[in-house]
Amino acid sequence: MTEGSTKQKADRKVKKARHESPLKKDKSSNLKPVTPSGPKGKEKAKEVDGASSQSSQQSILPTSFKIVAGSYEKLLYGLEGTASSSESGYEFHLKPIFIFPAHVSHIKAVAASPGGKWLATGSADEIIKVWDLARRKEIGGLMHHEGSITYLEFPSRSHLLSASEDGTLSLFHARDWVVLRTFKGHKGRVNSVAVHPSGKIALSVGQDRTLRMWDLMRGKGSASIKLGKEGETVRWSSRGTFFVVQYRSSLEIFSTDMVLRHTLSHASRIHSVRFCRWADSGAELMFVAAEDKKVSVYRFLEDPEKPPSIIAEMVGHSNRVKAVETLEVAVPEPETKTKNSRKSTTIVCTISSDGNIFVYDLAALHDGTTNPLQLRPVAEHDTKGTRLTCLTVSENRSKEETDDKDARIGKRKRVEDLEDSGEEAQGKGAEEGEEEEEGE
Repeated sequence: MTEGSTKQKADRKVKKARHESPLKKDKSSNLKPVTPSGPKGKEKAKEVDGASSQSSQQSILPTSFKIVAGSYEKLLYGLEGTASSSESGYEFHLKPIFIFPAHVSHIKAVAASPGGKWLATGSADEIIKVWDLARRKEIGGLMHHEGSITYLEFPSRSHLLSASEDGTLSLFHARDWVVLRTFKGHKGRVNSVAVHPSGKIALSVGQDRTLRMWDLMRGKGSASIKLGKEGETVRWSSRGTFFVVQYRSSLEIFSTDMVLRHTLSHASRIHSVRFCRWADSGAELMFVAAEDKKVSVYRFLEDPEKPPSIIAEMVGHSNRVKAVETLEVAVPEPETKTKNSRKSTTIVCTISSDGNIFVYDLAALHDGTTNPLQLRPVAEHDTKGTRLTCLTVSENRSKEETDDKDARIGKRKRVEDLEDSGEEAQGKGAEEGEEEEEGE
């Protein structure tokens, strides 16, 4: 393909994304939620192959990790985390690897792609900056939004999803960084977005006090409900069997068909919510970072009719906890081997307005206690009073590892590009068919 035809193709994609008409006003009584359905035909074969490759990737856990945090002072902090053997088992260490002013205004969102190749940062300057995390250099800026960037997430290695105060969500292709789709529907700021583990649908909450569901495959809104209050955070559970919406100090738990199951009143103002599967028991855990200077760990029971309960508290911060993230990592063998030696663990990273970045080890969590267990950090870094705002954690890959992995999955990426093009054309045909039906 010539350079001219490639440029024309990219231009057509940008033009299409930027000229999409806004969604018509939703009526919750006429809209049905889209739940991830089972794959069919070729799609099933594709998903089976993808699942097997994903399981093989998960079996090779990272031995080190990177923590990136943004701040009100426009600074971006990067830390490298490692684990080393000790007599008692293993211990974690944090080493600063970069600190620099990344934007001209305060940083509001940060996200790393699966595998840790790309880093995206969003700011009140309305720009999304993309960085090569392995090479530690800036790739460029995305200036698609007309408002502060409020949320960033990589649903996959090849896609970046953003949200803004301009009321829109945008889906970017993480190779040429072209805008694939723009989702319009919110009237006012979008506060938070959550992509289902299947990658097919997403939820969003905003200033207009609505919860909206988006069909990412077709680029359309599929459902919305009026919440009656402004949702600040929305999160799917790790298995995608339910989701939670947070408002100030309360949490509402919904089933996948948007039916309210439970309402929880937290002890103080909530700033961040994150889900994780407890590897030791398989239970669903919810981490709630709040104004009370700690992270409360809720455990969900197998019976969805029973509300979750707090089983532990992560303490140590001297000010509000602004964000919490988790990552499963491999740990080295202890100097003295025992029957209970672990090969992996889940780390929990937190940032606070006190300027500290903490790492907790979920291996210290255990069941059977009457009162919530107090967990203390196993590693920490002090930014000397910086007001930290956002956080992401990813596996640590060197430039050589990135190049090697990209070469090995290059063929699969080309196949995905062809499949994405087919799905886009199929979606376009379906939309044209719907328009013809409406005209009749």
